[in-house]
Amino acid sequence: MKRQLFAGTAAVLIAAVFSAPASAQTTQKPTPVSVPASAPRPAAPISLPVPDKGTFHILLGGVEVGTEQFETSAAGSARVLRSETILRAPGQPETRSIGELRVSADGAPLAYKWSAQADKKASGAVEFKAGAAKTILDLGNGKDPYQSDFMFPSPRVAVLDNNLYYQYALVAQLYDWNAGGSQVFPVLIPQDLTPGTIAIASLGPRSVEGGTFDVLRVTTADVEILAYYDGRRRLMRVDVPAAMVSIVRR
Repeated sequence: MKRQLFAGTAAVLIAAVFSAPASAQTTQKPTPVSVPASAPRPAAPISLPVPDKGTFHILLGGVEVGTEQFETSAAGSARVLRSETILRAPGQPETRSIGELRVSADGAPLAYKWSAQADKKASGAVEFKAGAAKTILDLGNGKDPYQSDFMFPSPRVAVLDNNLYYQYALVAQLYDWNAGGSQVFPVLIPQDLTPGTIAIASLGPRSVEGGTFDVLRVTTADVEILAYYDGRRRLMRVDVPAAMVSIVRR
């Protein structure tokens, strides 16, 4: 289970830059029920993301290979995060991914829907309730959609999908900044139908490209991801140092 999670998380920020969405290449039916091995720490009070809108530029070795248009809007006491990523890596077909994530006032995801297209088109949806996630995956091959249920030890699940980097905005809301230290959270990668856990730790303030930001390190066994936030906890940048990948707000 952990190896699958690590591969999926790496695909979000590394392999996804070079290849079509993993879901479009899936041929086997996923396991109906999976349970992450580790339970997260108790939930801490959070402040949901402020309404926001803008563009991220996706850089590989300093060269732009794509963009992500994103927006956070209020829906009563909940928030809706929408984003659309277009990747144009050299020698690869253009990849387009769209995601819409709705989260409740306590930070728990309520619903998620996505679509992704390169050589093939795939789409899916997830409904969350009390730590359960009911997923649907349509590979666009004329066959019946896959359905799979996952159970998590907490309803506050991080949704981090392939090619949709703006979802790291919610990592800052899940993390308990006052407690600090390394904190473990359940995670779901919907396009891969992959559940598991991630560890998040604060690195404190860091300066990059003329600005100073609060940095969170998101780690798996295979990759380290750095997420940068301004004073309003808005996501400003995501780096994968080992892969020379940066997602930068301009």
